[in-house]
Amino acid sequence: MNSFNKDNRLDNVEKLHDAIHNTEQSMIAANDAISFSSAEDKLAIKAKNERRKASIEAMKEEVQDEQEARESGYNNI
Repeated sequence: MNSFNKDNRLDNVEKLHDAIHNTEQSMIAANDAISFSSAEDKLAIKAKNERRKASIEAMKEEVQDEQEARESGYNNI
């Protein structure tokens, strides 16, 4: 029996939107924690939030790609 599962991209846009939302919520929570953090932790939080911003931008680009693929009927998979 073939254990290969075909990639199901039908809900990728929605999953990416959820991931973006969750990452944004993590950034908000981290920013809320900054006022209670040591100087070292503040730097770490700020660095992590910068990485989160980069991840959000990458996910937004992927949403665009997935939306375009969806509109073209996923012909180029």
